[in-house]
Amino acid sequence: MQIYEVLRRPLITEKATLLKEEDKYAFEVASKATEPQIKKAVEKTFKVKVSKVNVMMVPGKTRRFGRRQVTGSPWKKAIVTLVPGHKITFYEGV
Repeated sequence: MQIYEVLRRPLITEKATLLKEEDKYAFEVASKATEPQIKKAVEKTFKVKVSKVNVMMVPGKTRRFGRRQVTGSPWKKAIVTLVPGHKITFYEGV
């Protein structure tokens, strides 16, 4: 898997904004991405030093369309912890 395929989008939510104060950033990543691949992608993309990567699978939500119940696609989320002193400036002002 290529580095540019690993990171899908940054997650800008209330919980992710609170994590930013602890030098932790949340991303939606490719389903087949591993922790070392995510670490390498963040380091190369944002030119920062990563100390730890936590990965979790988020199940798809069940929604109703009339009489039908439809389940959304599950996706993978990564919380990346940076070395103290490093920041991702992409998130500034959001």
